[in-house]
Amino acid sequence: MDIDLVVTWVDMDDPEWKKEFSRFSGEIDNSVNERSEARFRDYGFLKYWFRGVAAFAPWVNKVHFVTSGQKPDWLNTNHPKLNLVSHSDYIPEQYLPVFNSNLIEIYLHKIPSLSEHFVYFNDDFYIINQLSPERFFEDGLPKDIAAFRKNTGFSQFEKMLKNNIRLINKHFDKREVFKKDAWKWYHPSYGSRGRLNHWLRFYNKFITLRTPHNAQPFLKSTFEEVWESCGEELKQMSQHRFRSNADYTPELFRTWQICQSNFLPYNTYQDTKMFPLMLRSKGAIKAVREQSHALVCLNDSIHIRNYHQTMESLKASFESILPNKSAFEK
Repeated sequence: MDIDLVVTWVDMDDPEWKKEFSRFSGEIDNSVNERSEARFRDYGFLKYWFRGVAAFAPWVNKVHFVTSGQKPDWLNTNHPKLNLVSHSDYIPEQYLPVFNSNLIEIYLHKIPSLSEHFVYFNDDFYIINQLSPERFFEDGLPKDIAAFRKNTGFSQFEKMLKNNIRLINKHFDKREVFKKDAWKWYHPSYGSRGRLNHWLRFYNKFITLRTPHNAQPFLKSTFEEVWESCGEELKQMSQHRFRSNADYTPELFRTWQICQSNFLPYNTYQDTKMFPLMLRSKGAIKAVREQSHALVCLNDSIHIRNYHQTMESLKASFESILPNKSAFEK
């Protein structure tokens, strides 16, 4: 099967982007999560994302590089596997320009020539070791972990996850879902992370699933089905040019996919790791250099101490494992 990769990126130093951002929101405001510098800044690591694809996942069919119309100077736009996608190519015009990653993501199925099987990356998700297509898909189905977690936080992200679950409970009966393919919810590979599934097997409502913050396999048809069933809610959300507590996230589509039993059990935590750089920058630097995972997320924050030093150390780690230009570079 053809498996595409989709990656989203923004260059906040682009004068045109700055002009549009300022027109709709004023200046970057680090006291507001959805308008902070950490949500948009880039330290030049994108080339390592492309090098990781070329070195460790050469089987990809196509890479859809999604921006507001930007491209780095070093990018080889003639690469046969590269598809440059502007927001205006697939997001309805009335919602543009957009600075809300959730809105950019809920329309992914509209990307021209996107394959049925695709893997979605944020630009802070990196491939740092060998990956096979079977890591993401097998027998035509995405591989994922169907394990519940407690949702007790009050962050904006937690509020959005609760929005997702309200829609899931509106459209799915948990008992019926569990009857259909119970083995997928009690798979031994989940280990301790699946423990809540056993405790909650008699509770008749879904709660938030574990959300590994990293590359996520999807079926394009899942997006189409969610839009067919929840179009009014998603159109309402599309009014949010910036992130909002009332947003839905890609986890809505992922959870829908799982509830439809369109997945095969796989404990994604076994080769995936998210590093909040504010707390675990040294661990991230070490993990990249030692290639201790196949996939890592390097989660930015305005509160990172010694920011430039941390980023230079990460750059050195990437250079140690991916020192050579890929064909995606000029």
